[in-house]
Amino acid sequence: MKAKFSHLLMLLGTLLAFVPIISVDYLLDGYARTKELARLQATADELGLRINGYTTDAVQTLRKVIADSPSFCTPTFTGIALQAIENSVNVKQVLVENMDGVQYCDAFGRGVQQSPLSESLPVPGLTETISIVAFAEMGTPAVKVSQVLGGTRRVSAFVPIIASSMKTWEASLAPGGMVDVALTSGLTVLSIGSAVDMQRAVNSTDYLVVESFAGELPIKVRYVVPFSVARANYADLDVIFTILACFVSAGLLLLALRYARRSRVPSFDLERAIGRNEIKPYYQPVINLRTGGLVGCEVLCRWEKPNGEIVPPGVFIDYAEASGMAIPMTLSLMQQVRYDLSELSQKMPGLKISINLFEGHFRDVGIVEDVQAIFGNSPISYDQLVFEITERRPLESSPAVNSVISGLHALGSKIAMDDAGTGHSNLAYIATLGVDVIKIDRIFVDMIKPGTNQVPVLDGLIAMSKDLGCEIVAEGVETEAQAVYLRAHGVTQAQGYIFAPALKIGAFRELALALASTPDESAGAGSDGGFNDAA
Repeated sequence: MKAKFSHLLMLLGTLLAFVPIISVDYLLDGYARTKELARLQATADELGLRINGYTTDAVQTLRKVIADSPSFCTPTFTGIALQAIENSVNVKQVLVENMDGVQYCDAFGRGVQQSPLSESLPVPGLTETISIVAFAEMGTPAVKVSQVLGGTRRVSAFVPIIASSMKTWEASLAPGGMVDVALTSGLTVLSIGSAVDMQRAVNSTDYLVVESFAGELPIKVRYVVPFSVARANYADLDVIFTILACFVSAGLLLLALRYARRSRVPSFDLERAIGRNEIKPYYQPVINLRTGGLVGCEVLCRWEKPNGEIVPPGVFIDYAEASGMAIPMTLSLMQQVRYDLSELSQKMPGLKISINLFEGHFRDVGIVEDVQAIFGNSPISYDQLVFEITERRPLESSPAVNSVISGLHALGSKIAMDDAGTGHSNLAYIATLGVDVIKIDRIFVDMIKPGTNQVPVLDGLIAMSKDLGCEIVAEGVETEAQAVYLRAHGVTQAQGYIFAPALKIGAFRELALALASTPDESAGAGSDGGFNDAA
């Protein structure tokens, strides 16, 4: 179990270290997509502006011809039309016809070969209409700008949709790319490049698609390029950033390994620390609030590394429990407790020694035999032992759990519920487990403030404990106000920094002997005793 846990940490660290390499493609894809879309959009916008410019030129030219011509299809009209075409870069022809398309005349006098590709469409802000036609003199479709006069005649000017030839445009496109010029209704009037299913391209991440409009004209330009083609332009960046990411990943991996070995996370050293007895018991005194005498102690642990560093239990306890090392760690602590407290327990036969057990202990009936093996022939009697179970991880009733609790009770030891009130406290749960001692968690003790007369949640826990006939120990007592409140509400045992922190055996032994002369609770039964004395 512990090896698997260590391997899992190593795997997670390795995966995190390789995030830079894994993310190179993702980040470059995003960068390439953004850059290429901007470039394509600029091209599409430019083409849209050109189409709008050509059409605007046609409108202006047509208006000048109409304004300058006293009549149509005369030599004067022809001269004016030719001069207008000469002065315009884009207009290729001027045509006069009736509403049925019968041609009257044109600027060059040779007839206009045209075929409509769209119906006539209005343009916002213009009296002229436009249509798209196939114009024999152009290699691409033309925009036909028309003005109807008198309801019978239509004068039109023709400009190409694109000025360059189709071959020139095709040569400028990326492989697999396509430029699509269409009416806003969706009718395509010109496609240049590869045949691409526009609907599929719009709904797929395999293509880059941009769209632009030709000003107020009902014409739109779409530019489509396969993303793989655009992405290939960034191959050099791909190589550079992959190399850099490899260096970054290597550095992160080395840092992760170094941190894992040197940090306070015990993923590599805890098993060895247990074998070397680096996990040391510390003893936090439990004080009688009425007499100030020493009731007992709770055995806590610290990891004392050879370099003098002290690692608090919060750093490694969860790991120890998850990895299965909590069991050998507890056995090591109990062996040290037997050595540390044997002499003191003989001098103080009423001393209670509380030892924390983990959920895994209650699935292993061997813990009862371990307790017998360690304390069976020692000066510490079984009835001086109290085994604490945490309520933060409640035990489920099972034959193994019941067997362990029954076995410890049969030895004469007591069972305490630690962290009471933080999990699933209820009468049935506690009664089912056969708990003898309720330890009220510090979060409830912290609710007691100076001048507090009532703490409903805490008072409820105290009442519940009394109803069950359990002893009560308050944890985390740090102020005199808290101690006074607890004593006034019938709680006679407490531990916390107001009395003493968890102590090494030497300091605890000195404190215990100093308090040994303090009268016991029976001696002080006739009076409350002063709390200042207890402190």
